[in-house]
Amino acid sequence: MNFAHGYDDQEGELLLIDKPLHWTSFDVVKKVRYKLQHKLKIKKIKVGHAGTLDPLATGLVIISVGKYTKLINTYQDMVKEYRAIIKFGATTPSYDLETDIDRTFPVEHITLEKLKETAIQFLGEQDQMPPVYSAKKYNGSRAYEFARKGTAIALKSSKITIDQFHVLAYENQEAIVDVRCSKGTYIRSLAHDVGQVLNSGAYLKSLRRTAIGDYQVENALNIEEIEKKIENL
Repeated sequence: MNFAHGYDDQEGELLLIDKPLHWTSFDVVKKVRYKLQHKLKIKKIKVGHAGTLDPLATGLVIISVGKYTKLINTYQDMVKEYRAIIKFGATTPSYDLETDIDRTFPVEHITLEKLKETAIQFLGEQDQMPPVYSAKKYNGSRAYEFARKGTAIALKSSKITIDQFHVLAYENQEAIVDVRCSKGTYIRSLAHDVGQVLNSGAYLKSLRRTAIGDYQVENALNIEEIEKKIENL
C-alpha cells in the first residue's frame, strides 16, 4: 500500500489519502492519475475514489488504482467515521459554510446534557433527507445545480444507519461530535436535523473523515507525500 514496494501494473494499488480543504474527491483522483501517467509514461491508467468527500471537508479518501478499481464498491459500502463541529443558533441553505446564514435562532436552552440526549434519538436506521446543495441526481442533473439557480426541487429521502453519535463537548454554541454511520449519510443533514429537534437551528462548521471501515486517516498520506512517493517510483 502507498507504493511501499514500487508500482505493480498487474496488481494495481490502494492509496489512503488525507484530502485537503477545498479539494474535491475527484481533484485527488486527477492529481494521482496525472502524476502516475507522467511518471510511468503511459496514456491511460484507471484511478477512482471510494466515496465522495465534500470540498469543505478534510480527511480520509481511498483511491483505487488499476485492478483495485474493481473493488471500489466494496470500500464504498464500508461504514464511515467522522469528527465534526456543529454550530447552533443559525442555518444555511447548504447546511454548511458553502452558503451564507439565512436564519438565526435562540440557543440559550441548549446544554451539553440536552445535546447528548438528543443524539440518542438519531441512532439506528432512519430516513434522511439529503441537502439540496448535494451531488444527488435529480432529472439527470446534480441537485446543487438546481439549488444554485434558485430552482426548487423535491429530493427523496434515503435509508441510512447511524451506529454511534457521541457529543464530546459543547461551548460557544458549538458541539464537537464523533459519528459512525453507513454510506450515503450526510453529516450536514444530521447537523441541520439536530438543530430542528432542539427547536433551534444548526449547520456543519467543519468535518473530517477519520475512518472508512478499518482504514484510518492516521495511516493516510497528504497530497505532497503521495506526490513524492510517485516521483520516487
